[in-house]
Amino acid sequence: MRQPTFLEGAALAFAAGAAGSILYTAMTTVFPGAPVLRGLIAGIALAYVFYLLTRSRQRVGRVTTLAAWALAATAVWWLDPPLTLYLLAHAGLIWLIRSLYFYSSILSALADLTLNALSLAATVWAASQSGSVFLSIWCFFLVQALFVAIPSRMGRRSSIHRPAPDDEDPFERAHCAAQAALRRLSSVQ
Repeated sequence: MRQPTFLEGAALAFAAGAAGSILYTAMTTVFPGAPVLRGLIAGIALAYVFYLLTRSRQRVGRVTTLAAWALAATAVWWLDPPLTLYLLAHAGLIWLIRSLYFYSSILSALADLTLNALSLAATVWAASQSGSVFLSIWCFFLVQALFVAIPSRMGRRSSIHRPAPDDEDPFERAHCAAQAALRRLSSVQ
């Protein structure tokens, strides 16, 4: 699976901003603004969760993750908190999913949480300065695109000595190769 890139994230931010502003404009002619904005936040968050899951190298738990996201999003919709809390809840769900699927250390997850806070600040700033739905969504996801710069593992290195590939026992190399071949054979069927 190909790793996400910043340029891909920037293109996604532009597409989300364009789609979100078009949908918001079209839907507010028929429905009141607040429910449309809540539906738009949930829909764009769901699309972004799909994007994250397709770019993740981990294959386990995707259906469970989507079901948990849907359950949490439904609960937040049903509780009907103020719009800021609603947005915070969806940003928190995005952070949680990215932390589970892209990071293997707490420091990396905390760096991503900081990135989420910055993206929310950029969104609030763009909304207050311009009043544009496009710019608000674009700023949020443009800052979110920086998550690719956060290393998967931050912090101290393990003190356990792991042998270099040249130091490995020939039997270990053969054993690993046989296991890899069995995994490939079982995934083909």
